[in-house]
Amino acid sequence: MTRQTEACGHDVATRETPRIRIFVNRLIFRAMIFTMGTVAVVMYRVLRNKDTTWRFTKAQARNLARACGVRVRVRGMQRLGTGPYVFTPNHQSHFDIPALLGYLPGNNRFAAKKELFAEPVLGAAMRTLGMIPVDRDDSRAAVARLKRLRDARYSVVIFPEGTRSHDGCLLPFKKGAFVAAIELGVPVVPVVCKGMDAVMPKGRYLSICPGEVEVVILEPVSTSGMTYDDRDRLLELVRERISCELARAEPAEMPTA
Repeated sequence: MTRQTEACGHDVATRETPRIRIFVNRLIFRAMIFTMGTVAVVMYRVLRNKDTTWRFTKAQARNLARACGVRVRVRGMQRLGTGPYVFTPNHQSHFDIPALLGYLPGNNRFAAKKELFAEPVLGAAMRTLGMIPVDRDDSRAAVARLKRLRDARYSVVIFPEGTRSHDGCLLPFKKGAFVAAIELGVPVVPVVCKGMDAVMPKGRYLSICPGEVEVVILEPVSTSGMTYDDRDRLLELVRERISCELARAEPAEMPTA
């Protein structure tokens, strides 16, 4: 494997996964997303307790990974305090979301394009869990929602690439996450997703291959004293740290979440 391929985090070897396993995993993924979303909405409306609903949702995200034969390893948890933070993970595949939902500590809200909230079950579940719809034509509304999260001590997950990478290589970053972190006065936490593109390749409809993935939590970057003019510097610093971690060889043994 070349250094460039390692840096992109893309597995060039075709996974020899039986088609029946991929088909079963596709059914598991769709069924669990649908049922998890439905149960979460009903649970909250009946119990009126978001903490209980969140515990259920995070547990089911971990169960989804296990049921699909994906082992999620986490490094760097000790670097986190109480928060809140703006988490900025790279975006390799749809599997990033259940992995981060299930294994990042806390009841973290995800920023997502507003169109997803129009989905009947998924949208209702996202609204129930307090996810943040992002309207690119109305960034002020998103910042206002983020400020309410800060006051409630919730962290937010924002993918700075804005979309999934086709090949695992890091795409250019958008500035929104870094402007938000500066305005909120909270640290940015670079998060590195590794191997997600191999277990759930882009362009292959909900195809999930069993395997191992890794979530690496890097050192938080303070935004104390920063202003809007520092947004580009903060972006480049975070992107460089994520890029360096993607290029780093995996250790022989990693702690397992």
